[in-house]
Amino acid sequence: MENLNKENRYIKAKERVDVLKKFYANLWTYIMVISALALINYLTNGFRYMWFLWAAFGWGIGVLFHAIGTFNLNPFFGKGWEEKKIKQFMQEEEGTKKWK
Repeated sequence: MENLNKENRYIKAKERVDVLKKFYANLWTYIMVISALALINYLTNGFRYMWFLWAAFGWGIGVLFHAIGTFNLNPFFGKGWEEKKIKQFMQEEEGTKKWK
């Protein structure tokens, strides 16, 4: 039983690391691409019209939502919300099976 618990914790930790890795890769790519677009924008028109900000804003919204999901910053579905719901449904299921 203890080995199973240890293995479950390892699997959860590995999944968490994968999620963090994907977020940081997305953030790094965002920073590099937006920087390159800003440089191109500057070299072509000297920031008379900063068109790269449209891409930064659009992609930035995506990065923001990715961060909310990665770091469990959602105010409606917080850190323990999913686990609480799973336990609740399991208890309800167990309660209905007793009477069958």
